Amino acid sequence: MNVLIVGSGGRESAFAWSIAQSPLLSNLFVAPGNPGLAGLASCVDLDWRDREAVVHFCVREDIHIVVVGPEEPLVYGLGDFFAEHPNLQHIHFIGPKAEAAQLEGSKDFAKAFMMRHDIPTAGYRSFGADELEAAKMYVLSYDGPYVLKADGLAAGKGVVILDDVVDALKELDAMLGEGKFGDASKRVVVEEHLTGPEFSVFVVTDGERYVLLPQATDYKRVGEGQTGPNTGGMGAISPVPFVTPEVLGRVHAEIIQPTLDGLQEEEIPYCGFIFFGLMLTADGPKVIEYNVRMGDPETEAVLPRIDEDLLSLLIDAARGQVNTRPAAVKRESAVTVVLTAPGYPGAYPKGLEVSGADVPSEGSLLFHSGTALRDGSLVTNGGRVLAVTGLGSTPEEAKQRAYARVDQISFEGKQVRRDIGTIYGWPLKS
Repeated sequence: MNVLIVGSGGRESAFAWSIAQSPLLSNLFVAPGNPGLAGLASCVDLDWRDREAVVHFCVREDIHIVVVGPEEPLVYGLGDFFAEHPNLQHIHFIGPKAEAAQLEGSKDFAKAFMMRHDIPTAGYRSFGADELEAAKMYVLSYDGPYVLKADGLAAGKGVVILDDVVDALKELDAMLGEGKFGDASKRVVVEEHLTGPEFSVFVVTDGERYVLLPQATDYKRVGEGQTGPNTGGMGAISPVPFVTPEVLGRVHAEIIQPTLDGLQEEEIPYCGFIFFGLMLTADGPKVIEYNVRMGDPETEAVLPRIDEDLLSLLIDAARGQVNTRPAAVKRESAVTVVLTAPGYPGAYPKGLEVSGADVPSEGSLLFHSGTALRDGSLVTNGGRVLAVTGLGSTPEEAKQRAYARVDQISFEGKQVRRDIGTIYGWPLKS
């Protein structure tokens, strides 16, 4: 099969690494890809927004299956385009159409969906730009912490948690009044603050049945000890020590199955990944958010633990032939550490020369996230630059192997969290 992966980051690098091992694969393309994919795939200068170019490429290269990494193409209807275009309809497309993608594209849509189908989540109110004063009055009506979420896509940075009510009021001014996140914050969800450790559950689904992938937990704050602003993700681990069979049983019965049942009840077709961002509260698991794709950097920790053919799983989903079951999983642990540019998640420079990335290290994998080639040298080209995954028979061994490779890589101002693997907020306190 000829496969096209859409995206350029660490998640897409992990997809390419996994799919490249499939005996079903003929040719693998990544658009636009990154320098770390040399030897695995052909990188293609193709923008998913250029629909005519997409059609031309898929026809010319006889693409059989498309796997979309990031959320934006899904929210803005790339799946609908493939389903409707006469030259593309035969291609298996892994990712939901725009209507289903609103589970991620709109926090308000997702919260209302969960309420309709009795899926456990935090209580909330939603406010538009013309309801700024009502939003402020609502915030003033209860004690913090205050959770404010931009309704739309904000590159993983649209969630703000504040302890002080004055700060929360200022943030509402910025989001609703000043358009801090552009169109994404034309509507803001003000949510009940939940407490407990966070974790992520991933499935591949055909809309009715699903394959359960390994669980993970990620580290969104830029600073050690869960400090500083939210980022797109500074690291991840898999498995998660507090996700017991009992917890997973509740996730299946109370969250995954009701979500799929709700999609079917509302006649919303779905094919692809669903990422359930969860919190284990004193009352059980609750949904913080849906993503309609795999996470980054969680993918870099999850895929290396899968002990079966990922491409085969995706083909089954596209054909509606999924059987509900857990994926075959290796017993080893994975710890993924992200190396970021100085200043991230704020303004950061590009073009910093990277050294040591081509030096292998035992029990580790390197996934490029934001890199480029300049005059034959590897340089930084994004906020999250590289993701290193350590694999080991124990979590500690995986962590040691990850950081051993991290320390081999250098570029000016490199930022790394040194506490990836520490579980914050666990065990639960009564």
